[in-house]
Amino acid sequence: MIVWLNGTFGAGKTTTAQELLDLLPGSTLYDPELLGYGLRMMLPAKRLAEVDDFQDLPAWRRMVVDTAAALLTEVPGPLVTPMTLLRQEYRDEIFGSLAARRIPVQHFLLDAGETILRERVARREESAGDDGNTSSLRRWSLDHLGPYAEALSWLKDDAHVVDTGLLTPRQTAEQIAEAVRSGTGDCGIVQTPEPTAETLAAGVLLFDDEDRVLLVDPTYKPGWEFPGGIVEHGESPTRAGIREVAEELGLRLPRTPRLLVLDWEAPAPPGFGGLRLLFDGGRLTEDQTSALLLPGSELRDWRFVTEAEAEHMLPPVRFHRLRWALRAREQGCPLLLEAGVPTGG
Repeated sequence: MIVWLNGTFGAGKTTTAQELLDLLPGSTLYDPELLGYGLRMMLPAKRLAEVDDFQDLPAWRRMVVDTAAALLTEVPGPLVTPMTLLRQEYRDEIFGSLAARRIPVQHFLLDAGETILRERVARREESAGDDGNTSSLRRWSLDHLGPYAEALSWLKDDAHVVDTGLLTPRQTAEQIAEAVRSGTGDCGIVQTPEPTAETLAAGVLLFDDEDRVLLVDPTYKPGWEFPGGIVEHGESPTRAGIREVAEELGLRLPRTPRLLVLDWEAPAPPGFGGLRLLFDGGRLTEDQTSALLLPGSELRDWRFVTEAEAEHMLPPVRFHRLRWALRAREQGCPLLLEAGVPTGG
């Protein structure tokens, strides 16, 4: 298990983490920032210049998960992780990948009012011979108060909030330890295990009366997606699509969906690729749309979007698949794709 302590500088993550080690038997401090330092030492300067923060490196996000899994083979856990995560898509990627490894996460937000945070930053005094490092850290901390405030809209919904404004680190740690024991803050993400070979997946496109397509926002990976998922052993693709729509949206399709595209997705480490099918689930009525339900452990939102809007919401590989699926729907003829490009005539 991982006890993830989120929050901006001055909220007390590091000192609280140290106190938690005394309160949670078998716990180990796990600081992903050390992985960032390592990448800074190993990656070429040109690559580092392309990102503003080491969290923007896909390698860092993968290493956070892989290292946690490796540590939990050596220590009983939990891992106490004081690490700021302000971008929701990074939270989805990391927590979703941990869920796929069957590593549960309890997410805590250590929060204090902006006035208190600014006072704590201001109390950091220059130390002799630090060559201005403290001043740089102070400026960095103040610069991140704005992004932190913007992230609070989703953080407070995702994490269990602990107001550290009037608490000592020990008192904060005691509250978190009790919450850990009671299961508070658990991120109950439903995620299938990571694939070990190529997979077969079925997605279903659903439309409104303006022919906008429905996309869903998963809690377990970044970006938007079509309703659908992995075809289970012994299950037909159409049956998988029908099942996934029912499980994800609470919607029973009145008819078997029609195939639009069959796309071979090339392997791209760490993914294995495989066959991806998109089906036409038809137009939803107003009553069907108003009755849509989302499982909180899998999806946080849904939205009807135009093709142009989808381009900015979907990863390129899925947008290309959608674009050709919409053409196939217009023409009334399914298409065979390889890596998102039509083939076979």
